[in-house]
Amino acid sequence: MLTMKTILTTLFSLLTLIAWPQSGDMKIVRQRFHRELPPGNYSGICAIGDGRFAVVDDKAAEDGFYVFRIAIDDKKGRIIDIENEGYRSSGMPNRDMEGICYCPSTQTLFISGEADNEVYEYGLDGQRTGRRLAMPPEFKKASKNCGLEALTYDCRRHLFFTTTEQPLQGDTLLRIQTFGDDLQPRQQYLYRPDAAEEHVHGVSAMCALDDGRLLVMERQIRVPKLKLGARAVTHIYEVVLPEEGGIVEKRLVKEIKTRLSLTSRRFANCEGLYEPVPGLLLIVADSQNRYRGVLRDWFLLLKDTTSSDSISTILEQE
Repeated sequence: MLTMKTILTTLFSLLTLIAWPQSGDMKIVRQRFHRELPPGNYSGICAIGDGRFAVVDDKAAEDGFYVFRIAIDDKKGRIIDIENEGYRSSGMPNRDMEGICYCPSTQTLFISGEADNEVYEYGLDGQRTGRRLAMPPEFKKASKNCGLEALTYDCRRHLFFTTTEQPLQGDTLLRIQTFGDDLQPRQQYLYRPDAAEEHVHGVSAMCALDDGRLLVMERQIRVPKLKLGARAVTHIYEVVLPEEGGIVEKRLVKEIKTRLSLTSRRFANCEGLYEPVPGLLLIVADSQNRYRGVLRDWFLLLKDTTSSDSISTILEQE
């Protein structure tokens, strides 16, 4: 005789996600590589050259990053091959690594952490260099669950951009902080996040495009007690930065909606965002180590189907 616990467990093992049809001129391709890659809590991603990408896992045993070699067919907007080259550890404890970016001039990586709300510099071997962004003191007020998350580097303006997942205590707006190549603070901007509709919400990633524009990714996640009907809504915005600071303007580029059902396994908690080639966006999802065999380490590729020149075409037409 089946018990209620057995029935619920069986139902949960069948839970999957339905993705709503996507509008606009952005083709979405979703892929997973459960044989090639270990289960993870993948959060941030950036290219480091020669087809390699550095990826952070916020629940990894130690501070550091994975290196994945990823071959992308940019015309079809698909990953054609992926290889795990291993984890490069600093030997330090995990600090809830969330965002990662690469600085070409120094050939080093920078990683943001929510546990300490710091951004440290790393060599490509995974070791810390001893340098870090000179974080303004107000960011120390960020909670460990909603602290420094998004991180990107703008090669055109030679600026780092970072922000917290949710506004600091006492604030209603997010503070986007920039830093120069000398790692010192520059301009601070204010960003109005989407209204909180779910318990899990906030900015999970930023991406500086080759044309000098900035994208911000927000997500809202609802997970009912029995999991069935869980949903994730991800918004990608183009951000216009005022010349002298102040509140930024944002414009929706793409909305991605997913939910758990009984027919598919595509629920995606979108955490990392990167532009590997002009006209193509790469998103990585956090599967909570492929939770109970239901969630997946998804790689989503968003391709501009109107032009191969730049993702800016999407921003102009959407």
